[in-house]
Amino acid sequence: MVTILVSNTLGTALDDFVATDAGLGFGGGAIVFSGLLFIVILAHFFTNIKASLLFWSAYILTRPLGATLGDTITKPHAEGGFELNRITASLTILALMIIAIVLTSNKTKQMLGLREGA
Repeated sequence: MVTILVSNTLGTALDDFVATDAGLGFGGGAIVFSGLLFIVILAHFFTNIKASLLFWSAYILTRPLGATLGDTITKPHAEGGFELNRITASLTILALMIIAIVLTSNKTKQMLGLREGA
C-alpha cells in the first residue's frame, strides 16, 4: 500500500515538474514518459534485465504518464490542455477503455481460434 501511495504521489509531482518547471508542457511530458516506457519495453525483449526490475520501472513510469495525460485532457487551452470538464473527460476515457477492451478481446479470440457460438 505504501508503494502505491508513494509512486502515485511522486508520479504526479514528476508530471508537474516536467510539464511546468522543465517547460515541456503536458504534450512534451507525455512524449518523455511514453519514450521512457518504450525503452523499458525494448529492454524486456532485447536484454536480460530481470523481469521484476522492468515491471517496477514500467509501474513507476505509468504514474507520471497517466498524470500528464489526465492534465492534458482537463487543463485549460492556455496551459496546453483540451479544457474538458471532469465528467466529459471521465466519460471520454471510459469510452476509450471500452473500445480497447472490445478490440483486444476480439483479437485474443481470433488469436486463440475461438469463434462466437463455438
